[in-house]
Amino acid sequence: MWLVVLFSFGFLLGSVLGSFLNVVARRTVAGESWWGKSRSRCDTCGTPLTSSELIPLLSWLVQRGRCRTCGAAIPRSYFYVELVCALIGALVTARWGQFLPESVSNGKALLPLLLASIAAYSLYLNALTDLYSGYIFDLFALAPGALGLLLRVGGGEHALIDGLLGAALGYGIIACIILLSRGGMGWGDAHLMAGLGGILGWKMTGTALYFGFLLGGFWAVLLLVTGRAKRKDAIPLGPFLALGGIAAILCGPSFLAWFGIASEWPWNTL
Repeated sequence: MWLVVLFSFGFLLGSVLGSFLNVVARRTVAGESWWGKSRSRCDTCGTPLTSSELIPLLSWLVQRGRCRTCGAAIPRSYFYVELVCALIGALVTARWGQFLPESVSNGKALLPLLLASIAAYSLYLNALTDLYSGYIFDLFALAPGALGLLLRVGGGEHALIDGLLGAALGYGIIACIILLSRGGMGWGDAHLMAGLGGILGWKMTGTALYFGFLLGGFWAVLLLVTGRAKRKDAIPLGPFLALGGIAAILCGPSFLAWFGIASEWPWNTL
C-alpha cells in the first residue's frame, strides 16, 4: 500500500514538474524568460492559458490536443514530455521513498530520495534542452551538482570527497572523449556528468556512464541498421547520459552489489 501511495504521489509530482521543465527548456532555448510574471500562452494565437488548461496530462486529453480558444493543435510532444517525467517521478519516488518511514527514527532516509530527485529531474531538463537545441546549458548542468555537494556535507568528509571524485570522474571521461574526437562533442556533456557526479559519487557515476554509453551505442547501431542515420551523422549524447543517470539512480546500488561492490553514502545507508 505504501508503494502505491508513493508511486501515485511521484506520478503526480512528476507530471507537474514535467510541464514546468518543458516550459523552462523551451523558453530557455528560445531566449525567453520563464520566471516572474510571464504566463503560459497558446503558441498559435498567443492567448494566455487559464488554470484549467494547465493541468498536466489531463488538460491535453480533455481538450483533445487542441487550444480551447483558436482550435490549433497542441503538439503531442507536450503530453509525452509530461508523461515521461511523471513515470520518472513515480519510479524514483517509489524506489527511494519506500524507506521514508525509517527517517522518523534515524533521519537517514530522506537524503537519498532528495538527492535522487534532484539528479533525475535535472537530468530530464538537460535532456530536453539537448533534444530541442543540441545544447546543454552550463547552469542547468552544474547547479544541481553544487547543490548535491552541499547536501553531501551532511554525510561527513568522506561523502563530500566521494561527490568531488564523482564530479571529476564524470567530467574527466567525457573531456577525454571530446579531446580525442577533436570537437565531435560539446563540453555541455562534460558539465552534465560533472554535475551528476557531484550528486551520485564516483561509483554511481561510473555506473551512469556505463548505462549511458550502452544505451547510446545501442541506439546508434539501430539507426545505422535501419538506414535512418549514416556513420558521420551526429547523435546527441546528452539524452542517453541522462537515461544512464536515471537508470543508475533506480538500480545502480543493485547493479554494483551484483559485482560485489558496496555503494557509497547515501546509497548504502538504507
